[in-house]
Amino acid sequence: MTTELAVEATGLEKAFKKTRALRGVDLAMPRGTVLGVLGPNGAGKTTAVRILATLLRADAGTAQVAGFDVATQSAEVRTRIGLTGQYASVDEGLTGRENLLMIAQLLNMTGQGSKARAAELLEWFDLADAADRPARTYSGGMRRRLDLAASLIGHPEVVFLDEPTTGLDPAKREDMWDVVRAIVARGTSVLLTTQYLEEADALADDIVVINHGEVIAHDTADNLKRVVGSQTLRVRPSDLADAGAAQAILAGVAAGGAAVDEVRTGVFSVPVDGDAQLEQAIGQFRAQGIGVTEMSLQLPSLDEVFFTLTGERQRETSEASEEDAA
Repeated sequence: MTTELAVEATGLEKAFKKTRALRGVDLAMPRGTVLGVLGPNGAGKTTAVRILATLLRADAGTAQVAGFDVATQSAEVRTRIGLTGQYASVDEGLTGRENLLMIAQLLNMTGQGSKARAAELLEWFDLADAADRPARTYSGGMRRRLDLAASLIGHPEVVFLDEPTTGLDPAKREDMWDVVRAIVARGTSVLLTTQYLEEADALADDIVVINHGEVIAHDTADNLKRVVGSQTLRVRPSDLADAGAAQAILAGVAAGGAAVDEVRTGVFSVPVDGDAQLEQAIGQFRAQGIGVTEMSLQLPSLDEVFFTLTGERQRETSEASEEDAA
């Protein structure tokens, strides 16, 4: 069975006792792309992933993954997906290699094929040197990489990554981002839930924002940033003696007469309505002979978008309370 969508969900609903975790969630993820799912603690992200991965049944609505219905064709779905949860789920008593071989056996892979695939993934995730050490001796970042390697052992068409970089330091998060880009380049589709707005900005082709169990936005990162409205024009004059003149030019192009902000010494910014104000500022800098070492027009951050859409700041906390309520 084939479809242009790796994941398609319509009207998903789920309640845990009196808590409505999902209230009619729709999702659509084209094959070979990354869909970023953002939302605050308890928004419903993990519940949606668990339904799509056949670990929970929806109370209402339908969902297809890799072209198969998650409710009526769950076995077909499971052979085509990989899942990495919020916390590394490796067996710490086994070595890294044994963890991967165990998953391979559960997927009914052949002996030689499973050994070759395990060796390939251990090398790819920079775990080859530690392959025969017990996983309990691994650092948090190494366990996280092993967990992701385990989710890829069966060459899945679709991978669900539920906050895969939670608890990792910035350098290790960057490493994980590179892994995600690499598996997508190989044709895998990835649904990524995250509490890190910059993570979604860096990886996702499309972003869904969920709040209180409902999808409140679905678009590209750039289009979502335009929801906030104004852009920011930032300028650094080459000579600090021109700072006053530079500020005067920026004040003249500012949206709504906004004040000029000094971001840091010698760097000034002002909100503008768009490209026309950038061109106007460039013309005035040239006319007055003021050189600049930096001039950029920036869209708002995803953090600002999130605040605009939900009225609250993103929180880097777990979503365990959803399942705890069951």
